[in-house]
Amino acid sequence: MQKILVVDDDRDMCLLLKGFLSRHGYDVMDTLNGKKALEIVETFSPDLVMADFRLDDMDGLQLLTRIKEKNPDIQVIVMTGYSDIKLAVEVMKMGAFDYVTKPLLPDEILLTIKKALHSPAPETRKEELNGHPDTPPRKESAPKQKLVYSGEYIFGNSAQFVNIIKQIELVGPTNFSVIIYGESGSGKEAIAQEIHKKSKRADKPFVAIDCGALSKELAASELFGHEKGSFTGALQQKPGSFELANGGTIFLDEIGNLPYDVQVSLLRVVQERKMRRVGGTKDIELDVRIIVASNERLWEASRNGKFREDLYHRFNEFSIDVPPLRERKEDVMVFARHFLGLTNKELGKNVKDFSPEVEHIFLHYVWHGNLRELKNVVKRATLLADGDLIESRFLPFEISNFSKLQFGGTSAATPSPEHVPSTIIPSHQPMQPAPIAPAPQKPVIHDHSLKSASLDAEYEMIVEALKQVNFNKSKAARLLNIDRKTLYNKMKQYQDLVNK
Repeated sequence: MQKILVVDDDRDMCLLLKGFLSRHGYDVMDTLNGKKALEIVETFSPDLVMADFRLDDMDGLQLLTRIKEKNPDIQVIVMTGYSDIKLAVEVMKMGAFDYVTKPLLPDEILLTIKKALHSPAPETRKEELNGHPDTPPRKESAPKQKLVYSGEYIFGNSAQFVNIIKQIELVGPTNFSVIIYGESGSGKEAIAQEIHKKSKRADKPFVAIDCGALSKELAASELFGHEKGSFTGALQQKPGSFELANGGTIFLDEIGNLPYDVQVSLLRVVQERKMRRVGGTKDIELDVRIIVASNERLWEASRNGKFREDLYHRFNEFSIDVPPLRERKEDVMVFARHFLGLTNKELGKNVKDFSPEVEHIFLHYVWHGNLRELKNVVKRATLLADGDLIESRFLPFEISNFSKLQFGGTSAATPSPEHVPSTIIPSHQPMQPAPIAPAPQKPVIHDHSLKSASLDAEYEMIVEALKQVNFNKSKAARLLNIDRKTLYNKMKQYQDLVNK
């Protein structure tokens, strides 16, 4: 009978795990502190230790280190009540088998325990991990409790993203073409990269192209390449993106923006798996998996004559919907802390966390730019931070004051973020713009001077301009016929008056 030691300063958790694991055939002991756990390790000789990270007398890393010193063959699973990426990496590098967050799900934790007890020796796993210090191993069990990495991107813990991870696991090993639907900044390219990594083409090129950035004149050249002298400025032969991706995967982002005549050429490539450079006379055989992304439904675009229907059907072998950040509030702080860690490393800073006020603001703000906007806000705030915490004064005006501003008007047709259904959008429905959250009232200025009255009028105009351009400050400044710096100064001036 295999032996498990449970270490948690929560007596109820110990009793719960002991009873559960005993019913599944394990010999279980439990204790409330790290010192007693080390004594039990000597006498009980467990095969596995399940230890809470925060104990009264020591933390999980200290206990993990001491256990490994006594017996490096003992597997250790670290449990915690919160997700922390840097901590997860650290405990894995120290030799832990896994890092799981509470609440524990019975089926998933049981599967993790079985894998731990049947895995290779911990020291072998530790050596493999140290060979790749920046990337923890991707684990197959308990997807809801894991953070999956893809470069600088992680997949969150929300139910929607658990479903996406399952879809990636399903379609990755195939050669299916995939359409990824999602708003700008929601992480579509990272999902495409993850599909590529799961495929048999993982050791071959992954080439990403933003079709929205291609001019009509150069789109064909960028995608298919050109021969020397084929047009003015073609001074030498150039291979296209499809040629560079041969054997691997090509990712065509914002495919709906591709010029219609280039879509015709692309259809031939998809159908015949061969292409010809602009100005060329010879066909080039292709073996490329195609993944495309769009922020609008390609079926709707094909019905409106903007996208070729036959090309849509070629791509639509499998589709994935990426929910916007506003529909998965539980992921907001997971990503925010991830971006904070990346920015600390980039700037050489050591900002610890976000203040409770900032966390409240982040959870109630409607992230129009999704993860890209969140990352930029965190980077700016980290740069400005002068202490251990990111405070609201380091956030942009429109975010720190979001709940005070009447951005949404009073229209009953515009839902607040809390009322947006957290479901994946059916494939036959068009993508909708980000909803704007209504607010109870305009900020009150406790000053009845003529100056404050003037600022109050300016405030109304600024808010209205921001609403019209979806809160793009550069466009709002142009609309107001002022420069961006003046707009910032006026917003700050109003902020200072409100805070008096």
